[in-house]
Amino acid sequence: MPDMSASANLAMTHVATLAKELDENKVTPGVLGFLVFAALAVGVWLLMKSMNRHMGRVNFEEEPEPETIAPRKQAAGGSA
Repeated sequence: MPDMSASANLAMTHVATLAKELDENKVTPGVLGFLVFAALAVGVWLLMKSMNRHMGRVNFEEEPEPETIAPRKQAAGGSA
């Protein structure tokens, strides 16, 4: 495991030196930020597509409320 720590430390020193070369007044998300945003957008699109497919499969028929059933039966001549 010491190799992992040493390689992480080496990587961080390279990133820190690259960060010093950047203009401090102009920082952009870069390619990594775009890729993360694009992955999130594709994930949301796939979730919405799946949700629409599942909602289309739902077979739901709403029962009328009991208050509306009683007057209809009385009007038809039935007993409530």
